[in-house]
Amino acid sequence: MNRLHGIQYLRAVAAIAVVVFHAAERTGGHFVIGAAGVDVFFVISGFIMWVISERRPTTPARFMRDRLQRIAPVYWVATGIMIAGALAGLFPNLKLTLGHILGSLFFIPHQSPSNGQVWPVLVQGWTLNYEIFFYVVFAACLLLPSRFRLAGLALVLLGLAGVGFVQDSGNPIVATYTDPIILEFLLGALVGKLWLDGRIPLPATGTVLIVAALLGFAIVGTTHVGFGPLSFGPLAAALLIGVLALEKAGAVRHLRPMLYLGDASYSIYLFHTFAISVVAKLAALLAMPAAAAMILAVVAGVTIGTAAYEMLEKPMIAVFKGSSSRKRARKSVEDNRPVPESV
Repeated sequence: MNRLHGIQYLRAVAAIAVVVFHAAERTGGHFVIGAAGVDVFFVISGFIMWVISERRPTTPARFMRDRLQRIAPVYWVATGIMIAGALAGLFPNLKLTLGHILGSLFFIPHQSPSNGQVWPVLVQGWTLNYEIFFYVVFAACLLLPSRFRLAGLALVLLGLAGVGFVQDSGNPIVATYTDPIILEFLLGALVGKLWLDGRIPLPATGTVLIVAALLGFAIVGTTHVGFGPLSFGPLAAALLIGVLALEKAGAVRHLRPMLYLGDASYSIYLFHTFAISVVAKLAALLAMPAAAAMILAVVAGVTIGTAAYEMLEKPMIAVFKGSSSRKRARKSVEDNRPVPESV
């Protein structure tokens, strides 16, 4: 997929929104709407998976391999740091059990022994349980003829969300995968189809959608009315369509810092809470004003995230990309055909 600057900007904004949300939460501030950054991520994920799979056909096995290589290693490192810190006594409130550790590492929803919530060892990793599940469902849909894939995806996700609407479950796995938040991936895939079919609206309409989405987020964040995926999903989809409308018209400028933050958004998301925790404890010790503590926590969270991106995520991406290129080259030689210069 050609690089879409607007998508990267949205990823950057979503990641920073989550950072501000957690920073405010730990320093006495207020930015609860920042939690909606996760919903924006989910819609973007559905969009990207749909567009990539349509433009570059793949097998379910290769799709899952590529996604796990991209998502899992960095997350495992972050989770390993949490486990090591807990064993060293750095996180006294974190209780560990073998079942919880294994569930965390293998993306299986598990009730935390620390607080009873369905959270992995690295709390923000709860979103990855949804991501990986979506990848599994999406990979299965790749077995269908192309014209039936979107319908198959919709049938599965709508069916699961429907089960969640009619009954509550005390089982962590059932409760997780019947949550209506899974529909945000479907919304993203629908936007992806609109994009590929050339049915994205004109820039003027896109601008209206962006403004309406931002106002919607602001109203929900202020009033808490409709706070949740049934509001955030459509708002995130409207925001995405608006940005794509501007992108299609060539109205999205090249902003290198925002592109970089978009690239680093995954590491920022995974690692920011480590820095925020340190800043929050330091701020309490020094009786730092809440506003100053919050700003420092945000800066520290973004900084540690970008550092993790440079020192951990980028090298891992390079290793896996090199391995994939070598495999394609070997297969091309075996098939007696030229190696493509780019994919």
